[in-house]
Amino acid sequence: MSRRRINIASLLPTVCLSFALFAVSAVLHAQTPQEIARKAFGSVVLLVMEDDSGQPVSLGSGFFIRQGVIASNLHVVEGASRGYAKLIGQKAKYDIEGTVGIDPLHDLVLLEISILHTTAPPDSIVEYVLKKRLSRITPLPLRNSEAVEVGEPVYVVGNPQGLEGTFSQGIVSSIREVGTEKLLQITAPISPGSSGGPVLNSRGQVIGVAVATFKGGQNLNFAIPSNYLKALLGKAGPAKPLHEAKSSAGQQSILGDLGGRSTEGVVGGQLLWGFVGNYSFSLRNELHNNVKDIVCLVIFYDTQHMPIEFDLVQYRGTIPAGLSKRVNGEVDGSVRTLTGGAVDEPSRTRIEFRVLDFQIVD
Repeated sequence: MSRRRINIASLLPTVCLSFALFAVSAVLHAQTPQEIARKAFGSVVLLVMEDDSGQPVSLGSGFFIRQGVIASNLHVVEGASRGYAKLIGQKAKYDIEGTVGIDPLHDLVLLEISILHTTAPPDSIVEYVLKKRLSRITPLPLRNSEAVEVGEPVYVVGNPQGLEGTFSQGIVSSIREVGTEKLLQITAPISPGSSGGPVLNSRGQVIGVAVATFKGGQNLNFAIPSNYLKALLGKAGPAKPLHEAKSSAGQQSILGDLGGRSTEGVVGGQLLWGFVGNYSFSLRNELHNNVKDIVCLVIFYDTQHMPIEFDLVQYRGTIPAGLSKRVNGEVDGSVRTLTGGAVDEPSRTRIEFRVLDFQIVD
């Protein structure tokens, strides 16, 4: 039997060529941050959630995962009676018809949408154009989150403080285990309003859903791994009313004490009337971090417990941890009369404060 002798030197060109082709393939599949942002902006939405009176209760982000279906965080829509989605950079709004999937454990929700705020009659050219535009939206592809590695670059697209199309970059800093579940910890900043936005890899694939976790003053950046979203999408069913979107009794999210509503920890109160329709109220920072850029909705009720006016107050300064700041607002002078308030006295009717947004100061 003859034994063939392998010439290692003769194989080197083939081996080098294989490695070169592999490297070229990896480079070709990777996208620049500009390409990732441009493609993602066409699929990411601003979510505005409202109560029965049409007053906003929360702002958040979401992204198309299937034609007519948007993925987001459950805590963004929980407690809302209705809401709408608005694509980044576009004026058209899409009504949220209901939920087609809910996963309270992983703080995920799937929303079905339709056209909203169209003044044209049904089947008009305007409605046709909007439906056509909606049908052309490309859902973002999902990546197997089990393949995610610590150190790889990530990109987050969201709408912090309602600032549409905010794009941030970071890396996967850790993969945390919470019991048998997992969370992705990332360095890309996530502020209130970015909750529910996609976390993308260098190929523009979704590896997670951003979660703003500021409860207890922790400025932590976490994402729900995309495999949980894949599982929820596989179980999607008929649309259910939005007001039913809530966690079951006794069921706790894997975020535990790390998470909750993205605006917990900053509260408003102690409204005093000034002259005419001027008023002031206190914003209290109960967190262990400084906060800034606070957006608060002040709702005024009459003696019949009906909302008669609202004022959106934006305080751009910084409030240190554990301290308060009095800020000013202004409404029509008739509101003070209807609420029975006198100068330097509080209102005699109900005043509601809803902190919609703020930023943690590192």
